[in-house]
Amino acid sequence: MLTTQRKQHILAVLQRDGQIVAKTLSQELDLSEDTIRRDLRELAAEGLLQRVHGGALPASPAVVDFAGRSTIASDGKAAIGRVAAEMINDGQVVILDGGTTAVQLARHLRADLKATIVTHSPSVAVELAQHPSVEVILIGGRLFKHSVVAVGVAALESLGHIRADLFFMGVTGVHAEAGLSTGDHEEAYMKRALMARAAETVVLASAEKINAASAYVIASLAEISGIITEHGVADALLEPLGAAGPSITLA
Repeated sequence: MLTTQRKQHILAVLQRDGQIVAKTLSQELDLSEDTIRRDLRELAAEGLLQRVHGGALPASPAVVDFAGRSTIASDGKAAIGRVAAEMINDGQVVILDGGTTAVQLARHLRADLKATIVTHSPSVAVELAQHPSVEVILIGGRLFKHSVVAVGVAALESLGHIRADLFFMGVTGVHAEAGLSTGDHEEAYMKRALMARAAETVVLASAEKINAASAYVIASLAEISGIITEHGVADALLEPLGAAGPSITLA
């Protein structure tokens, strides 16, 4: 089997099964595991899959920059934002992550809501600037331009004074075994720090992020309270997520 044919087969198996187990595939094709691992490395370098221990998982398309993400599943993100906004009650302190779905959440807050929103996203803060009764606390730091959020030591230090009721977190990958992940190392640390300052964490995940993985792990599914995703995601993908602990809400 030619290299191109092998790679096409690997991608077909990944689409069919949702994962690649290198040992199983090497036995199926009567090839060495080293050959399969080399193919996986090359496919990962092309952004076509995410390597994990023993094989590979689907790569998240959501690792593109903020402008690129804004064009992905925009209707689904609006629906997720609307459902998430309904979870916020008067008097609560809520941390809102960066990202295009978080902007949709901010956009759908009810006009008479009286709450405090803490965010390290200038995009979210600007969206909330005209809200009549929401207090906005903007966490500052070094601007990570890819995601348009503040990161770094200054941002982390600012979080030490906050105790929030809820944290709505954005991710690029949600997988039952690989957990929650994102495409940037420093951003993963920032998201963990935000989680630590909230009583509960709810993940906002459009359909393309379900059963996908990125390079940097944020947390396991057992560490969060819930996931809000879109109608239309296959039950076969959602059931393992719910079994891992969080509640699943369809928008």
